[in-house]
Amino acid sequence: MQDSVGIDRRPSPIAGSWYPGNAVKLRSMIEGFLGAAPALHFEGRVQGLIVPHAGYIYSGQTAACAFKALQGETFSKVVVISPSHQAYRSPLLTSGHDAYTTPLGDLRVDQESLAFLNNELAPLGLGLTAVRGDREHSLEIELPFLQVSLREAFALVPIMMVDQRRVVAEALAQTLAAWIKRLPPSEKVLLVASSDQSHFYSLRQAEKMDGAVIKALEAQDVELLYRLDAEGKGEACGLGPMAAVILTCQALGNIKLQVVDHRTSAAATGDESSVVGYTSAILTLKP
Repeated sequence: MQDSVGIDRRPSPIAGSWYPGNAVKLRSMIEGFLGAAPALHFEGRVQGLIVPHAGYIYSGQTAACAFKALQGETFSKVVVISPSHQAYRSPLLTSGHDAYTTPLGDLRVDQESLAFLNNELAPLGLGLTAVRGDREHSLEIELPFLQVSLREAFALVPIMMVDQRRVVAEALAQTLAAWIKRLPPSEKVLLVASSDQSHFYSLRQAEKMDGAVIKALEAQDVELLYRLDAEGKGEACGLGPMAAVILTCQALGNIKLQVVDHRTSAAATGDESSVVGYTSAILTLKP
């Protein structure tokens, strides 16, 4: 969707359904979630987040518990890594548009940074395939929270993982870390992993599986995360994004991962027979 001044915007396919399509109502909802989130206590600076991606009525409060760490902060670039819920042949995707649009305004896609990352990943067979008019909710759902939480505008680096295998997450993390280290100190980069957890188990089973994943997250144990998934003892639909963000942060310094909220869809629906799990976490670089 190109406007009169030549900006090629990706129109939102989920505004008005997954979250409010009205800017005033959307901002009010997010500010309400952030206001209800408990105060966070951490040392160092925030380098990454892990946040869920369901409709706001289900997972918005859990997401807010992590996004609260960003209030008043500034980042020049934000990398959002999500799974792809649509089938593509390419292992990694990005946007072919100039900007994402939400009811709160446009977010410029950092095509220069994406071109650099693509040049580094392409020799590994993991080049970033640009897609247009995608319907991926798990990346877009994080954007209004970023728009409300951060104090200033930022450039968006969107990455969608079709192939979430550990080898892909590791290659992506190595490339992201090398890119961040090349940037001048004035360029602050935030990494955001978009992931829900267990899907459609009873509340009791979901809590058990999610608990195992949470312990692996707190230990920053990527190998264990993949093993839990392979053995059916834990689930995360954004396993690859979570692994990529953890590994990138580890490559940047001494990281602490703090889980700040966990709940299930039963908190919103009251239905404990078939739930989806949501967890949020912050990753901080220790001083």
